[in-house]
Amino acid sequence: MTARVPLPAAPLPPAPSPPATGRLRAAWAAAHTPVPGVPRWARIAARAVPFTVLPSTAWRIATCTFHVPLGGDSAQDSGNLPWWLPLELYVVLLSAVSELLAFTALGLVARWGEVFPRRLPLLGGRPVPVMAAVLPAALGAAILTAVTVLVTVMVSTGRTLQGRPLRDGLPMLSGDWHTAVLVACYAPLLLWGPLLAAVTVAYLRRRRGPSS
Repeated sequence: MTARVPLPAAPLPPAPSPPATGRLRAAWAAAHTPVPGVPRWARIAARAVPFTVLPSTAWRIATCTFHVPLGGDSAQDSGNLPWWLPLELYVVLLSAVSELLAFTALGLVARWGEVFPRRLPLLGGRPVPVMAAVLPAALGAAILTAVTVLVTVMVSTGRTLQGRPLRDGLPMLSGDWHTAVLVACYAPLLLWGPLLAAVTVAYLRRRRGPSS
């Protein structure tokens, strides 16, 4: 009686790729998950930075892109923009860049701020040089703090940055609910620079070790 030779097992089908929502969720978690050793206050400060920019971003887009009457007619002034760049598009681009810059504060507490993501060519998987992260962050914090404080002081005295009187019709001069909404949306920007500076100091101390 001839022995039966077992047939080879059929290959397993390839594992299905995770859905787009799963990949987005994983990327979100990787971008926000702090590395070990980050103080709790630094985690809170880093996560708060994008929210200091969000209210002014929402005000600009609502007023200039969707023409919600939050700032009066002066909010629709296109200034010196080139003819090929509509104000509505410019405001969206400006707001997106602002939020992206604010989001980089999370890199000072997350792994992607210490090790370059592997998908980056040439640099992927290598440690981020400490000063390559600290110097831009410290410079940005100093500039943001100086600019936001200077603008606040000048506007509160009714002057532009060039020292000229503010023109009539601006929402910050109306003294009604337009002014209240504008102040509520732009006041958090005063925290952007100090929060970034604090997180930068925590990053430097952590990367240099307890001896620093």
